[in-house]
Amino acid sequence: MTHFNCLIEPLVQAMQALFASHSNDSKRLLHGRGKTIAGCEQINVDWFAPVVFVTVYEPVAVDSWSDLLAPVGKQYPGVQAILVQHRYQTECPTELVYGVAPEQLFAKRGALAFELAPFKQQNLGFFLDMEPGRQWLEQRCKGKRVLNLFAYTCAFSVVAAQAGAASVLNVDMSSPALNVGRRNHIGNQLAQTDVSYLKENILKSWGRIRKRGPFDIVIFDPPSFQKGSFVASRDYGKLIRRIPQLCAADGEILACLNAPELDEGFIRDLFASEVPNTCQITRLPPHADFPDVDPERSLKLFTCAYRSAAQ
Repeated sequence: MTHFNCLIEPLVQAMQALFASHSNDSKRLLHGRGKTIAGCEQINVDWFAPVVFVTVYEPVAVDSWSDLLAPVGKQYPGVQAILVQHRYQTECPTELVYGVAPEQLFAKRGALAFELAPFKQQNLGFFLDMEPGRQWLEQRCKGKRVLNLFAYTCAFSVVAAQAGAASVLNVDMSSPALNVGRRNHIGNQLAQTDVSYLKENILKSWGRIRKRGPFDIVIFDPPSFQKGSFVASRDYGKLIRRIPQLCAADGEILACLNAPELDEGFIRDLFASEVPNTCQITRLPPHADFPDVDPERSLKLFTCAYRSAAQ
C-alpha cells in the first residue's frame, strides 16, 4: 500500500491545529488543488464537524482509503467519521472509510449552520472558499435590499438575514436547492425575516427580477458551466449589463467567478465594456485556507461600487 505521506503529514498537522483552536467552524484542512503540496494536487480535505471530508479529483495510488485514513481518525476523539468522495467517477460516489456517519451533517460558521448532502450530489451544499464574499456581505448589508442570483442553497442569504438585511431575494432555477435554502433559514431561526425565493432561469427572467428592485447589493454567483443555462465565458456579460436595471444608484455588486480558465482580466474587461465609467472594481483577497500557486486559477471575487451614469 502507498503510504502517501504527502497527504498524511500535513493533514495531521492541520488536525492538531484545528483541535488546539477549539473552534467548531468548518474549514479547509488541506488544499491540494492549489498545487502547494507536492503529490497532493488531486486532493482536498475539509472539516465539517464531526466529519473529515476528503475529495479526490483524479485516481491516486491508494490501495485502501480506510487503511490510510483510519489511523488519523483514531487519533482524535472529535472525529466521528471520515468520508471520501471520488469526484472523478460517475455520479461522484462518497464512501465511508472510518467511523459512523452522522444522520445529518452541517457546515458551521459561528452560530450559523448550513445543511449538507455528502452522499447525494457532487457539491455538498456549502462552499468554504466563498468566505471572503460572505464577510464582505455581512459587513455592509444591514438595512439593505439584497439580490442573490444563482442562490443555490442560499448561504449568502442566511448570512445577510442574520446581519440585518432589510430583504433578500434568492433566485435560482433549482427547486431542490432553494428548498435547502428555505430549511437553512428555518434552521437558523431566520424564517421570519423578509427573505423570498424565486425559481427562474435567470437569463430569461429579467423582467420578473427587476420588478422586485432596485437592490442595494447584487450578488452574481453563477456556475462556470451549466449545460443549457449558463456558460461563464459566453454569458457573464449578460449579467453585468443588467446592473443599471437592478442596482440602486449607490449600490454595490459582488461578482464571483469560479472558472480556472478565465483570468481576472476577463471580469475587468466585461465591466469596462458593459457598464463603462460606472463601477470601481476591487478583487477580494482569497481566504488563507486556500493557497494557490496560480491565483488566476482560483476562485475570484470582485466587488464593485456602482454609480449610475445619471449621477
